[in-house]
Amino acid sequence: MELLTVCDLNIFGSDHCSLVHGINFSIRAGEWFALIGESGSGKSISAFALAALLPDGLRREAKEIKLLGQDLTRLSEAELRKIRGTDIAYVFQDYQSAFTPYFTLGKQMDEVIQTHRDWSKEERKKKAWTALNEVGLEGQKVYQRYPFQLSGGQLQRAALALAMMMEPKLLIADEPTTALDAMSAATVLSLIARLKNEKGCAVLFITHDLRCVRRYADRVAIMQKGLIVETGTKEEILKNPREIYTRNLLASVPPLRNVPKRLPVLGEEGLGGGALYAANSNF
Repeated sequence: MELLTVCDLNIFGSDHCSLVHGINFSIRAGEWFALIGESGSGKSISAFALAALLPDGLRREAKEIKLLGQDLTRLSEAELRKIRGTDIAYVFQDYQSAFTPYFTLGKQMDEVIQTHRDWSKEERKKKAWTALNEVGLEGQKVYQRYPFQLSGGQLQRAALALAMMMEPKLLIADEPTTALDAMSAATVLSLIARLKNEKGCAVLFITHDLRCVRRYADRVAIMQKGLIVETGTKEEILKNPREIYTRNLLASVPPLRNVPKRLPVLGEEGLGGGALYAANSNF
């Protein structure tokens, strides 16, 4: 079943220049959908545009953005606020920006629950404790702490708890492991995978980590210069990429063995990419 369908999404800057050019994709219920590409290709702003969270100066136009059959492009800001955090939730690359340092995590999580649920204070507290426990934190203790009292890995897990707390249908994770060490990153990824399976939500995962894609993704879309140039299952993209850009993107990952003498530069179509990819396909 299609959970999200995006048709002809365009994003324009303040000078009317086009940043994302009529992209189309869909995400099925319960699916891990990876969106990958070089920096500046339009991955993050495309994800922000889904729930109308674009920065000032940018605007979206789309034929339709349907979530559970409801066209998000036709909703008012008040209606979108009801969907953000419940049907769609975000885990941002800069996890520290998810929390203000002036209030405890508990107060900030409580505010989110109050926005969407008419629950008693005790019910809200138990819900927040449970969400924190689910990501491996001591709910009752962490609930009372300020963001600066947590390590980077703990704070990213708290951001994940905040996003998953209202059990969204779609979790958008925008390079959530970029600023983490390898162990913390692995922990966060395994938590996302476990919560996805337990809660039954879909994941739109924006990443540069192709090894992560190989391990977790169901389907993959490759983005370049504001366009989706290739879409397919994980096996199709990793084992039989059609586009030169995709082949060079895969080849740019240093292999575990048989290191090529020269890694490709993305965009240099003259490289051919075929021989380089063949030498580097077992990352």
